Amino acid sequence: MTNFQQHPQATAYWTVGQEKGELRSVDLAVPGPGEALVRTLFSGISKGTEMVVHKARVPECVAERMAAPHQEGSFPSPVKFGYLSVGVVEDGPAEWKGRTVFCLYPHQDRYIVPVDSLTLVPGDVPAARAVLTGTVETAVNALWEAGPRLGDRVAVIGAGMVGGMVATLLRTFPLQRLQLIDVDPAKRAFAEALGVEFSHPDDAAKDCDIVIHCSASQEGLERSLQLVGDEGDIIEMSWYADRKVTIPLGED
Repeated sequence: MTNFQQHPQATAYWTVGQEKGELRSVDLAVPGPGEALVRTLFSGISKGTEMVVHKARVPECVAERMAAPHQEGSFPSPVKFGYLSVGVVEDGPAEWKGRTVFCLYPHQDRYIVPVDSLTLVPGDVPAARAVLTGTVETAVNALWEAGPRLGDRVAVIGAGMVGGMVATLLRTFPLQRLQLIDVDPAKRAFAEALGVEFSHPDDAAKDCDIVIHCSASQEGLERSLQLVGDEGDIIEMSWYADRKVTIPLGED
């Protein structure tokens, strides 16, 4: 008897209203040709984006573009959302069985997807770390856009999951200076664990060649303008959803 036959149902998290969520049972079908049944090991929360969904603040004009690959329902609710899932294949093609995989799937303890939507996790990568795969992709895209060069002075504002990943990748570049900046002094320990210099916004070094803003705050974007040097670049990675942001463009 397969694991699938023992567990014909799954449990998923749905946002059902503003700041309201519930667990729902899901009936699972038998995996078809080219499909796999995945048992979730870790389901990561992308705090910034998922808080926007949780608070029902996804603007209607971008709702279709913001839909996750395997999302069910629609914004504002009810909606099954999420995209950082790592699990093990319990049923499906023989070459996939027992393999640890990453998938852009919502918060659900078991699910069936086409195998071409799965990414194999290397054997030397812990499953808990692999849940950051989507975040790594986001950070890599930011670095492609920023184009850091030898001797650049770089600041990353916002020491959350995305900011931390960006700083981790930047640490490998031959920069003159790299600071991870956050208003929360407790993030200093996080920065130290990453091997990156930490600074409070008030103490951050100016004349940056590149500022990468990840705090999703008006204050963070304003500080980005103050820290970037002449002819420097600001890479905005925040999603403000329905919030209006005002910045002093004439002051810096």
